[in-house]
Amino acid sequence: NFDLVKLNLRNEDVINHIFDAIRGWVNEFDIDGLRLDVAYCLDHDFIRRLRDLANNIKPDFYLIGETLHGDYNMIMNDSMLHSVTNYECYKGLHSSFNSMNMFEIVHSLKRQFDRDPWCLYTGKHLLSFVDNHDVTRVASILNNENHLPLIYALCFGMPGIPCVYYGSEWGFKARKEEGDPALRPCFDKPEWNDFSDWISKLSHAVTSTKALSYGMFDSIVLTNQQCAFLRSCDDERILVCINADENPFYMNFDMGVSSGTDLISGETIEFNNGFEAKGYSAYYLKL
Repeated sequence: NFDLVKLNLRNEDVINHIFDAIRGWVNEFDIDGLRLDVAYCLDHDFIRRLRDLANNIKPDFYLIGETLHGDYNMIMNDSMLHSVTNYECYKGLHSSFNSMNMFEIVHSLKRQFDRDPWCLYTGKHLLSFVDNHDVTRVASILNNENHLPLIYALCFGMPGIPCVYYGSEWGFKARKEEGDPALRPCFDKPEWNDFSDWISKLSHAVTSTKALSYGMFDSIVLTNQQCAFLRSCDDERILVCINADENPFYMNFDMGVSSGTDLISGETIEFNNGFEAKGYSAYYLKL
């Protein structure tokens, strides 16, 4: 992007100016971290020095970088950024619903987070999202509005740090071709509706369980229109189930227990070699 300011990140005066500004933000506003724009273009030595500053300025100071393609480990590691934007799964999330092909997103999740030694980001925490300030709002991307709650359930249930772009928690619509003012409006006040209630329930489920925040990933059920995967951490197991079809679907599995509690609805689901998922439904089943 030729409109972005170019800084010489190997110039000590420039580096000191930036680091002094960060110290000032921490001292004045007690910020907890930074989101680095176009992090994939930043000088790697500068990122390492920034990580050293972060480690010393505040024990839990967090660095998240914008990345698009390639191997995110190049700048997300123990000496550089803590996390990056997961654009690979961003595309896979809405594409899987619009094409009714859950194999696409689960392929990416297995490639990134499965237990095999060649998987790219197992144990790491990428930023998961379905829209942001640079792209069309997800409510305007999806072909079927019934998939809107489900794509967020999948985003919150998969490995990563779920991120909601302001306004999308109540289903705001806008398209990229309409320009930045449409994507980044100034709202007079937030709205609260059934969909924002849904987002709140998903958020509570993630923040109240270790498995959804830190758990390993195992694919359990996979068809074109349905998927179920297990998130497990220590002795806690949560089965994330998505049915993108309008019709009920029998999720066939044997998890070694007779029932599970849905963390979204609070309902207890009895198992008989699985259970029947309602049409257009999502479940976080604590086993």
